[in-house]
Amino acid sequence: MNNPASAVSSAAAQPGESRFLNSLTPARLRRTFRLAIKSLWLHRLRSLLTVLGIVFGVCSVIAMLAIGEGASFEAQEQIKNLGSQNVILRSIKPPEEQKVTEKASQSYVLQYGLTYTDAKSIRSTIPGVSVLVPSRIMRDYVWNISRRVDCDIVGTVPWYPEMRNHHVARGRFFTDADMEASRSVCVLGAGVAQALFPFDSPLGRDVRVGGDYYRIIGVMEARGKGLSTSQTEAGPKATAHEMFIPLETAKARYGEVLIKMRSGSFEAERVQLHEITVKVASRDQVLPVAEAVKAVLKHHHKKQDYEVVVPLELLKRAERTKQIFNIVLGSIAAISLLVGGIGIMNIMLATVTERTREIGIRRALGAKRRDIITQFLVEAVMLSGAGGLFGVALGITIPLLVTWFAAMKTIITFWSPLLAFSISALVGVVFGLYPALRAANMDPVEALRHE
Repeated sequence: MNNPASAVSSAAAQPGESRFLNSLTPARLRRTFRLAIKSLWLHRLRSLLTVLGIVFGVCSVIAMLAIGEGASFEAQEQIKNLGSQNVILRSIKPPEEQKVTEKASQSYVLQYGLTYTDAKSIRSTIPGVSVLVPSRIMRDYVWNISRRVDCDIVGTVPWYPEMRNHHVARGRFFTDADMEASRSVCVLGAGVAQALFPFDSPLGRDVRVGGDYYRIIGVMEARGKGLSTSQTEAGPKATAHEMFIPLETAKARYGEVLIKMRSGSFEAERVQLHEITVKVASRDQVLPVAEAVKAVLKHHHKKQDYEVVVPLELLKRAERTKQIFNIVLGSIAAISLLVGGIGIMNIMLATVTERTREIGIRRALGAKRRDIITQFLVEAVMLSGAGGLFGVALGITIPLLVTWFAAMKTIITFWSPLLAFSISALVGVVFGLYPALRAANMDPVEALRHE
């Protein structure tokens, strides 16, 4: 609290005080800032505790928006990698068939899933379909001498990279000639290449799957974490690594019956195709084509042993989820800033009460109401501004720490620190206005009598 005696002596030393306060000059503004800094410095701990409310409010705005933007970006990128003009069909084991398989005590060949007939029917009967990518997916270990990786062996066609937006980083993908000759060549996923060949290039080397060897001709580029051919309609999920081989090679090596050995018995499944990717000529036709594909499959399949995934629908759903997520996070951060603003108002009201006599002296010396309002508003804005600056610094630091320690992508947009700081300054003005008006409306005579 300012000492009234010092204020009186200061006024006596400056006979032109009244004219100085009334003049709209930069010197007057500088003096107002000096008085505000002096008042806040006299109550350092109280000012610090008041600032912390704004700091955490601004910090939460920036940090939560950055984490939300990062999570949304990863989800949307994974969906985009599936292709916004694609319709993806997958074979799934019907629940009733799973129960039958679990109860079977003898050999049992389970037949389900997509067929080559489905692919031909879709291509010949549905207009707007430009390309088809059939795929078979087998689970097995891939070996490089003593190193092994549990991997999805994907038998597919040469145009797979363009269709699925997953390109080769080194070497090449297999060609039509490789597929027609059923050559034992393969292209490794980035994770498989790193696990099996951590210190040298895998190109030209051989890997073993079961009793067969495959020559490595390429390495795929790394893509979104958790993204693979084994996705569900609910969205991307964690999966194993991938190795790509020609579809004809997969048919020759594995046949149509996949055998899974178990203790005392074995399970055999007859699946022609595990996945078919349908590319639509125009994005506007994706949803109609998806409905037509469902109708064709329903006609050919007596049981629900397939699923249809439309990445465009998933993308729209992810964008909507992002909007809801931002609204929720923004509401939480707004509440934090509101609490900080209430703290500023509380402290400024207490300051007005403590400095009642000082206000009376300044009014008696000729200070106008706008001078008193300016002084207390400056103090409130300085509190919220300082909190905003520290909050911005902390809010930028936290997402970086999250990215570093949790390996989670965060995105700090340009507008989020600017928006958070602007709101903090506005909070200072809004919540400092009432205490400033209360101080300015005091009766100078009553203020001078205040003890």
